[in-house]
Amino acid sequence: MFFKSKNPEPIKQESTTSKDLAIITQMNQEFATSLDLNETLQTALEVIIKRINAQAANIFLIEEKKQVFQCIASKHQAYLDEYEIPLTQGVMGKAVLQKKCIRVGDVSKDVREIAEFYFDLDNKTNFTTYSVLCAPLIAANECIGVIHCLNKKTIDKLFQEEDRKLLETLSAPAALAIRNARMAKELIDKNRMQKEIEIVGEIQKTLLSQNKKEPFPISGINIPAKIVSGDFYNFSDLGDGRYGFGVADVSGKGIKSSLLMSKASSLYRCLSKTMFSAADLLDLLNKEICETAVRGMFVTMLIGIYDSNKKELLLSNAGHEPPLIYTKDGKFSDYTEAGPPLGIMPKIKYKETILPFSESSMYIFTDGVTEIKDPKGEMLGADGFQNYIKKYQSTPNNERLKIIIEDIVKSGKIQKDDLTIVVIDGK
Repeated sequence: MFFKSKNPEPIKQESTTSKDLAIITQMNQEFATSLDLNETLQTALEVIIKRINAQAANIFLIEEKKQVFQCIASKHQAYLDEYEIPLTQGVMGKAVLQKKCIRVGDVSKDVREIAEFYFDLDNKTNFTTYSVLCAPLIAANECIGVIHCLNKKTIDKLFQEEDRKLLETLSAPAALAIRNARMAKELIDKNRMQKEIEIVGEIQKTLLSQNKKEPFPISGINIPAKIVSGDFYNFSDLGDGRYGFGVADVSGKGIKSSLLMSKASSLYRCLSKTMFSAADLLDLLNKEICETAVRGMFVTMLIGIYDSNKKELLLSNAGHEPPLIYTKDGKFSDYTEAGPPLGIMPKIKYKETILPFSESSMYIFTDGVTEIKDPKGEMLGADGFQNYIKKYQSTPNNERLKIIIEDIVKSGKIQKDDLTIVVIDGK
């Protein structure tokens, strides 16, 4: 509540002197050249406390999530950074609510007139408040905080009306400067994060197997929807005519998904070199992911071994899309056996299946392929994907998948998810 004295003081007709105008000009110039938030705040306080002749001054910014004031700059009350003040409390709360600069008279004597004063802070800090000036910091019609001045350094320690008007004037360029400094920091942080995401994306690419020329029987492709991907594939030559492979898709999108994918892919790359049971490998991967994965996140994964001598496939599936098997007579079949995704049930035991595999091709893919949509919202689906397989089946496998993806995209399909395909050609 605004303090009303019994004998209102006369208001000067020219409250803003040439000296004040010079200070305002100086502040505007300094603020315009500073994009450092801490520097901006300290400059603002130094100018304000000197001109207002206050015992102490602070800048509180609003923390939206917690709905509190947080002291981020202070002159002679540095300990205030330890406290959080509710937005509804005290003179600061009233200044924000009314969006105007408030002057409070003798706090110690006029409690009934200023019931909104937040005495709790004085009690906690052993500071005695006699008089208060509080101006909201408003930029682009948004209140971002307050400037809070305490106790004028005069005999009566009371701020005058001209002090209130001056602080009100000084708060405008200060608010704008703080907003600009914040925006600059956010832009810097965003650019830094973007760069870090790009680095993560580059690291992810190194985790994917590199395609080889035929007669190597396996090839893969991954096209992220964004910079980072939640999909993964890997294949390797195990010797003696055997080839290991794995394809995975992490639930969700963004950094969390990409980090989980990186963990799953690293585990797979390491363990698949020494473990030749697809089911046992999924059991171990599932145990590790269950222990560390964020609640609600999971990984679908299909892994296997192609034995070119025995002409058979050893497969185990943890909730992944059923692969398509294209036979020499131009027909499709699929492998539907599957357990739950990794990261859901820690004690699950996965099963593995052996399939005859000769003169056929198996396509393992993520749902981003079949769920890609045209401008009308129609999904490609498994049938649509089969048409592209038939169209390019005669193309060497190290080129085939790239051409399929290019043709799908050229047809007007809109990619919203990661696209991953791995093909195993059985001779």
